[in-house]
This record gives sequence, C-alpha cells and structure tokens, in this order.
Amino acid sequence: MNKSLRKAVIAGNWKMNKGRAEAKALIESLVPLVKDAGCDVLVCVPYTDLETALAAAAGTNIRVAAQNCHWAASGAFTGEISAAMLAELGVGAVIIGHSERRQYFGETDRTVNARVRAALDAGLQVILCVGELLGEREQNITGEDCSMQTKIALAGVSAGELERVIIAYEPVWAIGTGKTATADQADEVCGLIRGVIAGLYGKDAADALTIQYGGSMNAGNAEELLGKEHVDGGLIGGASLTAPDFAAIVAAAGK
Repeated sequence: MNKSLRKAVIAGNWKMNKGRAEAKALIESLVPLVKDAGCDVLVCVPYTDLETALAAAAGTNIRVAAQNCHWAASGAFTGEISAAMLAELGVGAVIIGHSERRQYFGETDRTVNARVRAALDAGLQVILCVGELLGEREQNITGEDCSMQTKIALAGVSAGELERVIIAYEPVWAIGTGKTATADQADEVCGLIRGVIAGLYGKDAADALTIQYGGSMNAGNAEELLGKEHVDGGLIGGASLTAPDFAAIVAAAGK
C-alpha cells in the first residue's frame, strides 16, 4: 500500500450469509474492534440485511454496501434491485461483477459495465471485481483477461467518476477455495491493472485508485499481502463473517 497516494479499504463480502439478528450482532461486535481503523471499513451484506446493517452501523466508521444492483432504474425485472433503490435506503456502495455473479447468474463484461454505469449514476461507490480463471492463469493470459475486463467495465466512465470506483482483483481460482495468490502474484496483477488505468486515465488517476486483493485473504496472510506496493486493501469473504478475524485484517491494513 501507498497511503500517501490512495486509501486503504477493507470490505467484507458476507455473500448469502447472516440473517438480520446475526447481522446486527456481528456489526455490534465489530464496532469497538475497528473504531480506530487506519483504513476505510465496509460490510457488504445481503439485501434483506441492509436496513438492519445501516441502523447498527449508524454513527460509526463502518460503511454499508450491497452485493449487486441491476442496470435499469425500474421495470419488469422480477427479483432485481436497482441502484436507485439502494441509494434511497442510504447505501453508499455496491459490489459489481463478482465472479460468483458471472459464474452462476450469467453476468458478462457488458452487463457488468451497464451495472457500473447505473451505480455511478445513482451516486454510489463501485467495488468492481475482475479476475482470471485457473485455466487462464495456466495459459499465461491473466494480464490480457484482467485488462479486457477492466477496460470493458469502465467504458464510458469519466475520470471524475473513476474517483468513486475501487477495483478488486479476485483470481477466481482463489475464491472460497482456501487457495491464495502469493503476495508477489497479487501485487503483480494489481500493478498490471494500475497500468491499464494509467493508459486509460493517466498516471495520477492510476496512482489514486484503490485496488484491493480478494481471494482467501485472512488474518494469517493479510499483513504480507497488504505490505505489497499495489495491494491497497481486501475484499474479504469467509474471514469477514467473524468479528475477530475481520478486525485482524483491518488492523493489518492500518499498519
């Protein structure tokens, strides 16, 4: 991390976990543990937990984010939630393009771009996920794949709007598998993504952009990963579901 240039951000992606009572209890447990955090702290909770999480986090340094939004403002999209609906609730940020959305629910680079556009238009901050499959890494095309995902997702996004974007590099083969990219691998790809941003928006914009690593970051490996130049935080899955583990990662980001 280079905190003189950009913010460190730790975001917990709860995925499809925690009912409302559990969400309230977890956030209340987190509040005293992260109150002096040297980084931004977010919890990305299921839709049904959003109001509960917002109430539990009110007046604290914990921000609440959603895990997805639709590209349309309204319409015949049964089961979907618009970015405007999230903004109306008071949600400030949203994850877009997570690999599980791509794998299980048919997300494409183009629909990711449409969702990014909708979220930014609604005033939300975007955590944009990009990352390669295991086969793509084995074929040595990680750079090409992450570059393409980044460029398509940010099509039509202005330099000013980029200030409300965080990119999360998540190698798909390391999500929920217990496998983790080495610190050097994570730094290499985060640096590559920063180079793509420099080509699109210029060096200053690239230097200011927060790029997280996601993919089985935990309390044991967080400090090494976050010690790398281009790793500015983490999008945390399983380790965000218990307060002590998540707080340990937040503490590592504050060093």
